[in-house]
Amino acid sequence: MEKRKAGPEIKMLSNLIKRQVHALETAGHGYIVTGMQGHIMGYLCHNRDREIFQRDIEAEFLIRRSTATGILQLMEKNGLIRRQPVARDARLKQIVLTERALTVHHAIEEKLDELEVQMRRKISDEEMEIFFSVVDRMKENLDD
Repeated sequence: MEKRKAGPEIKMLSNLIKRQVHALETAGHGYIVTGMQGHIMGYLCHNRDREIFQRDIEAEFLIRRSTATGILQLMEKNGLIRRQPVARDARLKQIVLTERALTVHHAIEEKLDELEVQMRRKISDEEMEIFFSVVDRMKENLDD
């Protein structure tokens, strides 16, 4: 048997996961979000206790201003976010998730949790520990 290589196996696994993630419809909420929109919604949801501005999203996701503008404009158009002025500086617009976005985000998280369970089916906790240990070492090797 030919010796298997880690890189192509990881790529194939990544492709399978991406297919599953792209297939996620938000459980009857009638809106499919792009991967980046989902990441932004997650970031906003997990940082609801602080003011988030476009520049924070640009920095968090290492995207250009023009890219962030386009994504946020589409999210605003689709009723996922709203930009609201802050009292201390009317030029600043805080980005806030709408109720619709919170519903969509929670539906996506539920589906991702189901995907995680599906991926781990028939794999013991010990095997998962080994998997994560190997992945961590591979990441360290590539960071050197």
